[in-house]
Amino acid sequence: MNFPIDQLPKVLDTPSFVYSRRMLEERARQALACRVPFGLTVRYAAKANSHPEIIRLFDELGLQFDASSSYEAALLLKQGVSGSTISLSSQQPAHNLDELLQAGVRYVATSLRQLELVASSPYRPNTVGLRLNPGMGSGHNNRTMTGGVNSSFGLWHAYTEQALELARRHDIMIDRLHIHIGSGADPRLWGEAMDAALALVRRLPEVTTLDIGGGFKVHRFGDEQEADLTAICEVFSQKLAQFAEETGRRLHLEIEPGTWLVAHAGVLVAEVVDIVDTGADGHTFLRLDTGMNDITRPGMYGAQHEMMILPGREEQREYIVVGHCCETGDILTPAPSNPENLASRRLARAEIGDKLVIFDAGAYCQSMSLKQYNAYPDAGTYFID
Repeated sequence: MNFPIDQLPKVLDTPSFVYSRRMLEERARQALACRVPFGLTVRYAAKANSHPEIIRLFDELGLQFDASSSYEAALLLKQGVSGSTISLSSQQPAHNLDELLQAGVRYVATSLRQLELVASSPYRPNTVGLRLNPGMGSGHNNRTMTGGVNSSFGLWHAYTEQALELARRHDIMIDRLHIHIGSGADPRLWGEAMDAALALVRRLPEVTTLDIGGGFKVHRFGDEQEADLTAICEVFSQKLAQFAEETGRRLHLEIEPGTWLVAHAGVLVAEVVDIVDTGADGHTFLRLDTGMNDITRPGMYGAQHEMMILPGREEQREYIVVGHCCETGDILTPAPSNPENLASRRLARAEIGDKLVIFDAGAYCQSMSLKQYNAYPDAGTYFID
């Protein structure tokens, strides 16, 4: 999906994020059109980008929501989202647990302690979800894997019986299983994730809903693969149908796309404020009026984003693109999956005052921005149709 650069506002303060409503809506409708045999709930992972206009649009289109903290769940409620459409799965126990349960938020315990807390609440629901770590993970590096022995997410699968015993003791039913392995694009990988999840479902006899999580990868740069959500759901369908034939259990499926829904729909527009070099054997650096305070992914993960200089001159040169923060690590063109190393980009010849567009910045950019560092203000926000 190509962002409509020609529709960028003629007058644009930098740095600013610009989002395409059309692209957001197209992605949401594609996800909602996916079919599995016993019902599908598409939950938007709000941590990817919680801008109120994006939340409102997805709510109107019929998406439900995944919250990763009690504060995020409270924010969704404040924005008018119905509690019954919010699922909360958080590393930290909810600071406002009773309030969220009263509002109808679907709670997913991620540890034995969290299960104990929800079971002991005066507003305890009859049913609760449980997130298990299935023992496998996926991602382009360790920082994007959310399953396996190196990940603290979810209750380790070996403790499933302890969770069941705790739930029975408190007369609460575990009816939803949640797993999340990280990120990937290969349908075969997602088939393996479903196999691992269904093996856990066999140990949870009252589970009627399986939440397979998110992490559906998008193509941002180079030879990265884009997840085909329709093809992945076809694999899910085959696995769920086979499981139903073997056990008689017809599982409702939930998925939690975040990046897949919003990444392509946003760009970050910055200005080239300086050009410096480190001599004949060094590098030429483009300094921008944005950096790790607005977009942390390159410095954190070695993530790659396509970039374009505006205006696009025919002459091209090699550059290292850097941010404005007083940090050596504020590099926007690191080596792939390796933020310790630099990788130059061949871009149109730049001049001070040019605009530089960073593509596929709709997910985990504005929502992950660093506040207060170097006292830089937050980037602006624009929406186009």
